[in-house]
Amino acid sequence: MSVNVFIDGQEGTTGLRILERFSGRDDINILKIDPELRKDANERQKLIQSSDFTILCLPDAAAREAVALAGDAPVRIIDASTAHRTNPAWAYGFPELSSAHRDKIKKSSRVAVPGCYASGFNALAYPMVKSGIITADYPVQCFAVSGYSGGGKKMIAEVESEDSAPEVHSPRFYGLANNHKHLPEMQAISGLTSKPMFTPIVDDYYNGMVVCIPIQSAVARKRVSIKEIHAMFSHHYKGCTFVKVMPLLEASDLTALKISSNDLRDTNMMEIFVCGSDDQVLLCARLDNLGKGASGAAVQCLNIMMGACESKGLL
Repeated sequence: MSVNVFIDGQEGTTGLRILERFSGRDDINILKIDPELRKDANERQKLIQSSDFTILCLPDAAAREAVALAGDAPVRIIDASTAHRTNPAWAYGFPELSSAHRDKIKKSSRVAVPGCYASGFNALAYPMVKSGIITADYPVQCFAVSGYSGGGKKMIAEVESEDSAPEVHSPRFYGLANNHKHLPEMQAISGLTSKPMFTPIVDDYYNGMVVCIPIQSAVARKRVSIKEIHAMFSHHYKGCTFVKVMPLLEASDLTALKISSNDLRDTNMMEIFVCGSDDQVLLCARLDNLGKGASGAAVQCLNIMMGACESKGLL
């Protein structure tokens, strides 16, 4: 038995990736909109209300409009925009964070897919706060590097243009007012009492990212060994298909380690690295900003909501 799925915004980067992941599935029937009517509210409403699941790959304002168009129809909505990620009425679509997160996704009619940077950040910060290794008021700093596909069609066109400026092909810092759109969910989901200091960097490769959080025992007002932190993460993500805690390396091996940003491109995987020393720990999460950070996460949530194999279309 198949379910009817409508992707509102299927021509965007995330929507196209979701369609690719649906290829060959016989349990999903894609409802398609006439390209000339993709912005027609009446046509969108008809498709949303006639679907079992609607996935929103839209700007925030359009995503809110789509939810309103659903009305009282029994459609279950998965939103890949920023619009509903801090709304407590919506499930936050990161099932590996806790059994409560997974259960809410399974039962909810409204699920918000996490942001790409926020996925890496919360995978690191949520367990640290939950376990008490850092307190909720710890002054978290985070830096991250992402491929340019995270900037959407405009940035993709800018970087790939034959007339592109030389500077677009270097690592570029942005969000320098500490106002990145993922910050509200980074704070809310992790349980921090204030927003972290976040420094994102976009670089000249298509997809993949690494998100890093340094933890200093002197600032945390207590010393927890790197082995204890690694053990905590290993326990937290034990048995997870898509989040893997990488082996703890000896200091000499850590010195030689280089964590590239695009090793997990085109997958739904995330890898957690615990690096540094007992006094200065560096936590890193590697993922694909278009995979676990977007389309892959949406499909994973859909599978859970459908009661299908969680990894279907993702391995």
